Amino acid sequence: MLLGLVSDTHGYVHPRLAEALGDCDAILHAGDVGVGPSGPAVLAALEALAPTTAVFGNIDDAAMRQRLPEWTTATVGGLRVAMTHIGGHPGRWAAGVKPRLERERPDVFVCGHSHRLQIERVPSLGGMLFVNPGAAGQQGFHTEKTCVRLAIEDGRAVRADVVHLDG
Repeated sequence: MLLGLVSDTHGYVHPRLAEALGDCDAILHAGDVGVGPSGPAVLAALEALAPTTAVFGNIDDAAMRQRLPEWTTATVGGLRVAMTHIGGHPGRWAAGVKPRLERERPDVFVCGHSHRLQIERVPSLGGMLFVNPGAAGQQGFHTEKTCVRLAIEDGRAVRADVVHLDG
């Protein structure tokens, strides 16, 4: 199974997203989808590729916040995945995130917000895989637009491939 991870599109559907995520079995969007009509357009573009689950981020408007949760957990390919937009990172979690991760014990935690690509195992949380797929949108200080393809076999994340959308 292949899981596409994307964040911080800010209303922009990168022309290479379809190529990068088109063969994924499911897609997770870790927030800052977009405001106004651009938010639903981003979700529709992703849904056209694969079933998509998203959370709202800090730039998302009231309509997106009514449509999407702030935090979600799901089982994908036998893998327990938790996702929110503002999660911090290992060693510097956002307020309330670490206790929730300790309670829920996901296999993978996905978040966005920082626009910084980061993938690492967290031994203190049972080897949980932390993934921030970076930012796929045009707005923000990031210099590279990225997303991640996560390969899942037998309920385990076995490979994370970073896709550089502009390269």
